[in-house]
Amino acid sequence: MYSYDSLMEALDGLKERGFNLNFNLKNDHLACEEHDLFWHPEHFEIVEVYRFEGMTDPDEQAAVYAIQSDEGQKGVFVSAYGIYMDAVSEELLKKLTMHTH
Repeated sequence: MYSYDSLMEALDGLKERGFNLNFNLKNDHLACEEHDLFWHPEHFEIVEVYRFEGMTDPDEQAAVYAIQSDEGQKGVFVSAYGIYMDAVSEELLKKLTMHTH
């Protein structure tokens, strides 16, 4: 796995490696509305996770998920974690949390 010092460095590095789609969290899926893509947990795998601790600013705590669909498409999902995590379905939450430890 690669190592990145900052959130922006991780996003740039992943983009260079083909993770070009940007996803947002919806209740039971991840959505890349720009490309009209909606990935449910059973249709993607999390291939890498990078966590960033906001040492000086708690708002900078985030996790970057490098994800790949079962069709080979690659993208990223950035999530604040802790108390800032949005409400999601149990199935999607399981998929995301199994990769954060």
